[in-house]
Amino acid sequence: MASRARVVIVGAGIVGCALADELTTRGWSEVTVLEQGPLFATGGSSSHAPGLVFQTNPSKTMTEFAAYTVNKYMSLSLDGQRCFNQVGGLEVATTPERWQDLHRKHGWAQSWGVPSELIDPERCVELWPLLDPAKILGGFHTPTDGLAWALRCAEAQARRAMGRGARFLAHHRVEGIEHSGDRVTGVWVTTGGEAADGGTGNLIPADIVVCAAGFWGPTLGEFAGLTVPLLPLAHQYAKTGPIQALVGDCDEQTQAVRPILRHQDRDLYFRQHVDRVGMGSYAHRPMPVRQHEIAEKATVMPSVQAFTAEDFEPAWRDAIELMPALAESKFEEGINGIFSFTPDGFPLIGEAPHLRGLWLAEAVWVTHSAGVARAVAECLVDGRSSFDLHECELGRFEQVQLAPAFIEERGRRNFIEVYDVIHPLQPMESPRPMRTSPFYVRQRELDAYFLEGAGWERPHWYGANAAALEELVRRDDAEPPAHDRRVGASLRDEWAARYWSPIAAAEAIATRERVALYDMTPLKRIEVTGPGAAGLLQHLTTNNVDKPVGAVTYTLLLDHAGGVRSDLTVARLGEERFQVGANGNLDLEWIARHARDWPDPVQVRDITGGTCCVGVWGPLARELVQPLTDLDLSNEGFRYFTAKSGYIQQVPVTAMRVSYVGELGWEIYTTADLGLKLWDLLWRAGEPHGVIAAGRAAFNSLRLEKGYRLWGADMTPEHNPYEAGLGFAVRKNKDFIGRDALEGVNAETVRRRLVPLLTERVVMGSEPVHASGREGAAGYVTSAAFGHTIGRPIAYAWLPAELSEPGTRVEVEYFGRRVPAEVAAEPLFDPDMAKIKC
Repeated sequence: MASRARVVIVGAGIVGCALADELTTRGWSEVTVLEQGPLFATGGSSSHAPGLVFQTNPSKTMTEFAAYTVNKYMSLSLDGQRCFNQVGGLEVATTPERWQDLHRKHGWAQSWGVPSELIDPERCVELWPLLDPAKILGGFHTPTDGLAWALRCAEAQARRAMGRGARFLAHHRVEGIEHSGDRVTGVWVTTGGEAADGGTGNLIPADIVVCAAGFWGPTLGEFAGLTVPLLPLAHQYAKTGPIQALVGDCDEQTQAVRPILRHQDRDLYFRQHVDRVGMGSYAHRPMPVRQHEIAEKATVMPSVQAFTAEDFEPAWRDAIELMPALAESKFEEGINGIFSFTPDGFPLIGEAPHLRGLWLAEAVWVTHSAGVARAVAECLVDGRSSFDLHECELGRFEQVQLAPAFIEERGRRNFIEVYDVIHPLQPMESPRPMRTSPFYVRQRELDAYFLEGAGWERPHWYGANAAALEELVRRDDAEPPAHDRRVGASLRDEWAARYWSPIAAAEAIATRERVALYDMTPLKRIEVTGPGAAGLLQHLTTNNVDKPVGAVTYTLLLDHAGGVRSDLTVARLGEERFQVGANGNLDLEWIARHARDWPDPVQVRDITGGTCCVGVWGPLARELVQPLTDLDLSNEGFRYFTAKSGYIQQVPVTAMRVSYVGELGWEIYTTADLGLKLWDLLWRAGEPHGVIAAGRAAFNSLRLEKGYRLWGADMTPEHNPYEAGLGFAVRKNKDFIGRDALEGVNAETVRRRLVPLLTERVVMGSEPVHASGREGAAGYVTSAAFGHTIGRPIAYAWLPAELSEPGTRVEVEYFGRRVPAEVAAEPLFDPDMAKIKC
């Protein structure tokens, strides 16, 4: 993008101001910020936000956004007044479950580099004297958290931006987004409630329009035919009267010396306001606000609605129980303030898929405001962000997740669960089921236990295999050591045993010893066709995919800085037809976006919903499938990483000889209408061979034994292919996006590596890894499972290169306990590929 691109930012809240600052810092001076209200108390969420900034989050990216926000706002001042008060943060536990969760959070903080400590009740009371020590079990203290004066932060950044040439226009309401073809060209505005020219409004030209309008985002999206999946919800905040114990604690200018405080067992948070206490509650009923209701129900400003005291009463009682001194006062100055919630709790960042130049920076709280602004500015100026944005990119949602009913239901639920203890495997409870494969009816007959991903029902194990588990236990009991060397149940605590069943062990072992059917339907499938298909995919991916028809290639999508955007399996099914096995909707959008500018005709189509796939894997896979098909499945007739079309009895199929579990077998595809017929044919043919239906729990164990990476967990755009151990999929002798960034990079020069650890207990992921002689965490865990074949818990982790040699001893901190671990050579199973290529 040219350095003189004209940028219009819609919204002068803290995000819009931060973005103007970040853009002008990078030399972009033609920046106009439009605000429908006054500057800088605009009437949006920033105007009433209490300013709490807790950095620690299960997401590394969200933590990094917050850390950048803290560091930036600490450096700001406005007319001699500071913009950030680093009072620290304190979360207290009043239940054993919460106390354990604070140990988990302490692990995240170490993994992501946030200073933190676990403290006893006495130390909690030293930090917050109003606390009743008898009510709490301990606390999680983060000394670099604090309070942002949101309006000061906004104005300070705006002034800096204006000093570099940006302009801020108050009382300019956007009424439309202009475009020519698929590119934005400007915005239509009215001023003071009327069109400035007395007509339909003024057109402000722009090459780029960024929607940073907060909870008004959906209305702005409608102007461009774009769904902005956020739900405005009212959230209660109130202040007490004076509290004697706080009198003299600080002055009006300081506002607070006590840490920001969270009592998540009761969905409450607190902050000091000189001699008063501010208190926010998520304990009340969800109160969604429709776009047309924002102005209708506003009181002192658009983001503030009338306080409903009856909703606050239970929270007030809970607050007094935690801090008895509050009983001497009462709550005053209450508001129902509007904030934005998305279906998955992450912000909305990125360019509209159908309209170039229209960007979103939406559903962003004060906590992450500067970090998100920097990320968007980097994307605009540099073409990519230094942050990993895959959790936040607008294109992450499937079409079904953009339905208004889905957005509302999930937004409501995220409000309710904002402070809940959430397990990493915990699925949404409703709305379900939404997307089911053609095999769903058979899976239910087999008593499948379903979790959910991208709206799909995904079996994690099958209750019908309980007998197979009993047989495995009997067999292993006869051979010392005891059977748990295969199951691993004794090496899981209660947390690691949630959303897991020992039946997964029987399914994994059956895959290794006989044959199993896996439902691979939920994995994204993209069809790329046309004269330009081969050239486009060659340009986008790291490996050579321009091979003869029938070839299947494992390859990577990189960004321009060489970061791994995704890993793909590309099958050439015709001269101008490719099927791409992808990770999700972001891959579809990336390929489609580049296809629009490709010089030769190319079509990109999501075929996931109209097709289905069964993975048939195990040493008996050939014996199961061969009698059903006219295809030659011999090793010579059907080589590894090739594809062929044919029939399974009456069902037309495409078979690909690939395996994500490290066993002989095929992924077999057909149309959705014939899916159930395909499953039944395979099942009946497999019964003499002891076929079993297997779920994602077994799948995850088997893929870790083989060292197969899971994009989004094991590697992200933060990592290059050589760090991730995927250099074999890079062909530097061809041109592709990201190639220049890999010049001089190889497996020997990288400074960090993804490596397997053999641990003494099962862990879950995101835990810090410690090494002797190093202060702080040396790395962190990405994926983990019990390896049912090797009889050991496995954890993949990012470690410095000097700690990546096999045999290196480290420790994984799991809920505050140090678990011994050792770096192992990979793959852990079948390193010669004898089983998969037989």
